[in-house]
Parts: sequence; structure tokens; C-alpha cells
Amino acid sequence: MPEYLISFNDEWVPEHTEAQLQEKAASVRPVIEEMTEAGVYLFGNGGLDASSVLCSVTAQDGEPIFTDGPYVESKEHLGGFAAIAVPDDEAARYWAGRLAVALDWPQEVHRFPPSVETSATP
Repeated sequence: MPEYLISFNDEWVPEHTEAQLQEKAASVRPVIEEMTEAGVYLFGNGGLDASSVLCSVTAQDGEPIFTDGPYVESKEHLGGFAAIAVPDDEAARYWAGRLAVALDWPQEVHRFPPSVETSATP
């Protein structure tokens, strides 16, 4: 089954108080529960922003080089995501729409290319 990433950038979301964030969590919880019951929800997290970056890693001479925080300064940071497995693009759009309405902020949908395991023929 095709897999999709529904995501939003932290910068797309206006500043919220802790109480407002808790309201958003309460409004999206039923959608996540419905996705889970439908068997399409793989995993997700909505608590990402620039402050959650652990490190960046690059390769130099075949060795990893770790840097604290973001490696490249960027105005955009992933804010949250849901990975889903649904039959087609229309179903992915449906769930992204449900999340956008529940959260009242934009969502972006990406279709993962088929993995080697799922696209190989015996």
C-alpha cells in the first residue's frame, strides 16, 4: 500500500499559548484515533520545532561529523507529521484535509516512492 507523509512547517503556525496548544491536541486526537481505527496511521508527532533539533551530521573523509543544533540556518523547520499508508492519493488528501481542519493550519502531502521491498517482483 502506498505510504504518505502529511506534514506542516513550524513557521506556518502562528504563536500559540500552552492552553491553545492543548486545545489543538484535543481537536486533533479524534482524527488520529480515527486514522488508527481505519488502519492507515503508521506514526506521527506534532511537537517538533527548531528547539527540538538534537544535532546535524555530515560526512567528512568517510567519517561522521556531528554539530549541535541545525547545520544550515533555515527559516523553516518541520513542526509535525503523520506517516500513513492508504490506497491512493485521494485517501491521503482526505486525511490531510481532516488534519488541516482539526488543527486549522496548512498541511503538505508527500507520497513516498515505492520501497525496494514493496516494488520487487519474485
